[in-house]
Amino acid sequence: MLSLVHRPSMDEREDNGRPAHGQPLAEAKNAISQTSNLQNTSSQADGEGISLDPVAQPLAKSTDTLLEGNSATLSAVPGDTPTAPAETPLVSPRIRLDKKHPLAIRWMHWINFPVLFTMIWSGLLIYWNDSDNAYKHPHAVYRIGVGPFTLVRFFPEWFWKAMNAPYHVTQGLGYHFFFMWVFAINGILYVLFTIFSGEWSFVVPDRKSLKEAIQVTLKDFHLSKTLPPQTKYNGAQKIAYTSVIVMGMGSLITGLAIYKPTQAHWVTTLLGGYEMARWEHFLLTMGFCGFFLIHVTQVVLAGWNNFRSMVSGLEVKPVEEPSLEAERRSWG
Repeated sequence: MLSLVHRPSMDEREDNGRPAHGQPLAEAKNAISQTSNLQNTSSQADGEGISLDPVAQPLAKSTDTLLEGNSATLSAVPGDTPTAPAETPLVSPRIRLDKKHPLAIRWMHWINFPVLFTMIWSGLLIYWNDSDNAYKHPHAVYRIGVGPFTLVRFFPEWFWKAMNAPYHVTQGLGYHFFFMWVFAINGILYVLFTIFSGEWSFVVPDRKSLKEAIQVTLKDFHLSKTLPPQTKYNGAQKIAYTSVIVMGMGSLITGLAIYKPTQAHWVTTLLGGYEMARWEHFLLTMGFCGFFLIHVTQVVLAGWNNFRSMVSGLEVKPVEEPSLEAERRSWG
């Protein structure tokens, strides 16, 4: 039988085959040298057909493990004990994406923008025909004044020339009556969608909306530093967007009274007559212009995140803010 090397005791090595803590580096090298001699002896024995003692086989495996452990030890800084890398602590997310505007509302919003602009432009071309004061037209509905005294006239001559409005009334009628149907259909679909989808809960004002609208207005004028809590819209937005829906309905009704004063005479009568219907239609148009200016200004002040939500439907929000999608699911 071949002579075997000394088997290390349990207190001389750890469970994984590495040298115990504090073992000199020379002992680790000596163990590697002995392992190499053992492997050579094993190779010679195999070539000569000599069978090793059964104790030698587990010893060879043990020394192989010792070799692997010492290789890792030798590659480290002498005298240092290898340590596991520190785990990177998990960071909790601070923002999330929230679904703000459904696809249907986004489509109707972007369709309504150019349609409403075209309606106002073509309406002004029509109104020029009655604002021409050269023939003392009795329909003087474009001024603010008392009796013969006029404070402000809608609109001055330079405004009409800048629009190239003179003598384009028939062009204005053609555009106005065509896009009137697009405006009406888009508005009706919007109202129906908000009703059946439940989105009306975000738009229709509640009993706190007026108070919140005052707080928002004070904040916009830098008279206050606090804003009321809100979900999708604040109180001022709820009142404004609901008012626009009512104004759109009013524009359709007053427009019908002007367009067909005989066929829809009962509508014209309810509105106070033809001249009053013209006034109401004109004032509603000015209301749309004022809303458009305020709305665009607020969108710019709100920033890119708010504008992007009307394009993609998603808004970046802090995780602590309430989720709109969770509120939608609560409707059942």
